[in-house]
Amino acid sequence: MQINGKRIVITGGSSGIGYALARSLLARGAHVLIVGRDADKAAQAARRLSDEGRTVHAVVADVATDAGRAAILAGARHHLGGLDVLVNNAGGVRAGRLETIDADTIRQMIDVNLLAPILLTRQALPMLRESGDAVVLNVASAIALVGMPFYTIYAATKAGLARFSEALRRELKHEGVHVITAYPGGTDTPMMRNNRAGPDLGFSLEPATDVAEAIADGLATEAFEVIRGGPARTEMVALNRTDPGALDARFAGLKAALEEAVSDHSAM
Repeated sequence: MQINGKRIVITGGSSGIGYALARSLLARGAHVLIVGRDADKAAQAARRLSDEGRTVHAVVADVATDAGRAAILAGARHHLGGLDVLVNNAGGVRAGRLETIDADTIRQMIDVNLLAPILLTRQALPMLRESGDAVVLNVASAIALVGMPFYTIYAATKAGLARFSEALRRELKHEGVHVITAYPGGTDTPMMRNNRAGPDLGFSLEPATDVAEAIADGLATEAFEVIRGGPARTEMVALNRTDPGALDARFAGLKAALEEAVSDHSAM
């Protein structure tokens, strides 16, 4: 895909991977609209991006609501004149043992991480079809490829999003809408600030700019997926398929330390 001139909406675009991706795509000549729930943060992000000489628009909306999704698409039509690329990036996490996470938080994670991107994509498809050269880019997680203890709900939602992407890509083949799935590993973003797990527990943090550049490259080449983590991640994914018990044993040895380190990891 030629990114220059493309009209792109990024949910969760006021910070973290979404913000870094907006910056990368703007530098490549895209017209970008970022979406965030917090009006001040969205305005500040748009201002910072605009200060670099690019025109960027912001919409304040909650992707988990019908009104929010309608506002996003109305904003795309109003500010961009249409839509070529939808980036479903907004998400939330709450780590901990399954029995300690309350039902409302579980529903919130499912709504934001899985149901919202499905419904927003569904509603955006008519506009994407108008483009004739469109992409849906879903930001899942490396945890969708290898489930980690104490991230049961997050893993479930991100794995669901990944399989949604794969099935939709095949459903839309040769219809002018391509679908890409991104699998970031641990990334240095605000979402990770209260996660105390380090590299010894499998949480090496990559700069958000590096993840964003890889995703932008994947968009440019119309990749099927963008997986971060290098050879170590590739090895872990392969082992999870061929000898999952070996990973079970590895995680068992880390369980006590991991549970303590992620006990306060919440970004909802």
